[in-house]
Amino acid sequence: MFLSRVLVDQNNRQKLKTLTHLGAYHNWVEQSFPEELQAGERLRHLWRLDQLGDRQYLLVLSANRPALAPLEAYGVPGTAATKAYDPFLAKLQEGQRLRFRLTANPTRAVKKPGESRGRVYPHITVAQQSQWLEDRAAKSGFALESASFSVVGRDFPILRRQQGRPVRLSRVTYEGWLVVTDIKLFTQTLQTGLGREKAYGMGLMTVIPEG
Repeated sequence: MFLSRVLVDQNNRQKLKTLTHLGAYHNWVEQSFPEELQAGERLRHLWRLDQLGDRQYLLVLSANRPALAPLEAYGVPGTAATKAYDPFLAKLQEGQRLRFRLTANPTRAVKKPGESRGRVYPHITVAQQSQWLEDRAAKSGFALESASFSVVGRDFPILRRQQGRPVRLSRVTYEGWLVVTDIKLFTQTLQTGLGREKAYGMGLMTVIPEG
């Protein structure tokens, strides 16, 4: 797997005219894998937007290495970089304490009598959003304490699809500390993401070892 990053060119108004909704970012990511498009492959690429000070970065996790030219299509020239992710994953261990960052779409499904599938609603409050992550920790291979993480960002970006009306998705960013409890489940979580709307900038968790 490969982890890639590029600085979004926020000073280029012409580029920013296109990046007005999550679908546009999704298309940017997909176009960064021309060989997959040519082969008709539909591999899942996890991505998210990271705001670091006054800079915004696009972060992409993928099975294949992206092409740097299209990855810089809406980025600052010369800022796209890719590194192999598997060696990092191989060094992770159970019991290890890691600092994490996660952007996710915390939701709940409400099923009415007679319905086979419930209707999905976003969690709105910080308490609900925090509980959502705590509820998924164990089956995702890690442990959390309430005081060990916090919600550091919340918004409702627009998603426009080719069909249907535009919708707003709940986007929540968490930061804090976790402890790896099941290395197999945890590495799977890092590779496949957590929660819904993974194609639209949600679900990607990244970690940094303590010290």
